[in-house]
Amino acid sequence: MKKTISRFLLLISMVFSVLLLSACSSTIAKYNPNEPVGKQINYTITGIEAGAGEMTTTQKVMKAYGLNKGNWQLQTSSTAAMISTLAKDVKNKQPIVVTSWTPHWMVNRYHLKFLKDPKNIYGKTEDIHTIVRKGLKKDKPEAYQMLNRFHWTPDEMAAVMLKVNSGEDPRRATKNWMTQHKQQVNSWTKGIKHVHGKSIKLTYVAWDSEIASTNLVANVLRSLGYKVEIQAMELQPLWASIATNAADGMVCAWLPTTQGMYYKDYKGKFDDLGTNLSGAKVGLAVPKYMKNINSISDLAK
Repeated sequence: MKKTISRFLLLISMVFSVLLLSACSSTIAKYNPNEPVGKQINYTITGIEAGAGEMTTTQKVMKAYGLNKGNWQLQTSSTAAMISTLAKDVKNKQPIVVTSWTPHWMVNRYHLKFLKDPKNIYGKTEDIHTIVRKGLKKDKPEAYQMLNRFHWTPDEMAAVMLKVNSGEDPRRATKNWMTQHKQQVNSWTKGIKHVHGKSIKLTYVAWDSEIASTNLVANVLRSLGYKVEIQAMELQPLWASIATNAADGMVCAWLPTTQGMYYKDYKGKFDDLGTNLSGAKVGLAVPKYMKNINSISDLAK
């Protein structure tokens, strides 16, 4: 009996050793341009939060290009989790398809390319709008005027995002940006009367781009004497906060596609001050080493 047990334990030990060596010697499968990309990534598009307008549009894209007829699926995740997966796969030269947008630091850092969208489901480009509550112009005219003037470029936003991603506190990063761009900041505040401790609340969705813009605007308002509160929210509560006067404004409305459904749902319950950033883009993206994948239609091959 003891001999049988010993042989059994020896067998288990040998099997474990083989498995361990196999695991240690196995290599991560890199992208293979000679095989269908869907098969290599289990027909999965790595997405972000379920409530993001980009995810809804991507479902339409999958239907328009026939991906829903195959085994393709859109994986709900979080922005942080998506970027973490992207970083790992790029490091190992593995294939991956992600929902992406620009301005964002990940596009340059991970050398992404947006897939062509010949059916134009995502739209060509988007603008980011400033949205404020009804009555803000009358109640807080100084803040209204500053918010109405606010405008910057994708490159300027990306510069702040990179600082924050590198570990710098968003409030400090945007304050430093203001110091380096005094003339531009002055164009937003020139002639506006300073206030003395008036409160104002800004809401935003916690995307890296909107963390940058919201903290910047908050700091500019603080320079005018406002006591500023900023609060991160999911998209639906974000729009509801403005429509119900629970918050004073936001500078993070991606239109006409990404947040278009919320704009339509709450239309008439807010004031649209127009574009604060032009040339934003959303779509599907892949690392540039996936050279033969250049269009969404390539995913179906």
